[in-house]
Amino acid sequence: MASRSDPHVTIDPVVLFSILDHAQRRQQGQERVIGTLLGSRSADGLELEIKSSFAVPHNESSEGVEVDMQYHKAMYALHLRTNPREVLVGWYATTSELDAFSALIQNFYSSQGDGTFPHPAVHLTMQADPAKGIAVHTYTSAQVGVTPERIADSCAFVPVQHEVRHQHGLAGLGLDARRAATQARQLKGGASGERAALDAVVGAKDSEARMTALPNDLDSLRNALASTLEMLDRVSKYVEATRNDSNARSDPQNIAVGRFLLDTLNARPSLDAEEIERLFNTQLQDVMMVSYLARTVRDQLDLNAQLQMLSAAP
Repeated sequence: MASRSDPHVTIDPVVLFSILDHAQRRQQGQERVIGTLLGSRSADGLELEIKSSFAVPHNESSEGVEVDMQYHKAMYALHLRTNPREVLVGWYATTSELDAFSALIQNFYSSQGDGTFPHPAVHLTMQADPAKGIAVHTYTSAQVGVTPERIADSCAFVPVQHEVRHQHGLAGLGLDARRAATQARQLKGGASGERAALDAVVGAKDSEARMTALPNDLDSLRNALASTLEMLDRVSKYVEATRNDSNARSDPQNIAVGRFLLDTLNARPSLDAEEIERLFNTQLQDVMMVSYLARTVRDQLDLNAQLQMLSAAP
């Protein structure tokens, strides 16, 4: 049973896709691959978000394990140049087994200087067997052993709770508050392009061929409007429920979300209904024109191909 000091881990789905891609590209005969996990951690260390990852080369045999630590350090330094707010949070492996080699790698990622000290590193295991499906587990560790040499090559892995959720920067908020803040951020335009790709991938889950067609511009506009209306409805219900509950109104988490919603509304442009309708119709006409031109070019290419086939015939 988790103790109060165990962190709650939130995993971005993009990280799991990256790990799966790494597993598919592993060398023949390689049992597992490993990599570094990056993300953010709350001040008290109880909320942790895994946002990104990168692969780390390693060799493993019955005699020992070799991890390219210089490659890890170089990639981490490059990552910090583009994502300075993300920190090292742990590592992953594409197997559910925990052995002595896992303990060695875990102790490196938890060490002082180059590791996550004073917080324990999070170890994510992901078993991707087509016959058994995908199984994801997360662990922290505790030191065991009576001598420094024994402590360096051993540890006890402690399971911790985790959830897979696409949301950045919401650690420390309650579930309802996180959902409302996520909807507000997307309404404000802060949702990343990764969400659109994830929605396209999810669209293929009910297909036997596991394939889906990408929507055209008009379908994308229609889906965006429907999604916006749904998010507005969710945020409105959350605000109404909070306003009618005296205890919820005094909750610091709900107060933080309320201020975020207020900032979002204040950031929107000051346009009346007629101006918004005019801009929307202009954008719609542009989309329809592009769609029409695309169909015209496609028809011309098909016609040109057929004429070439007729001219080449004896």
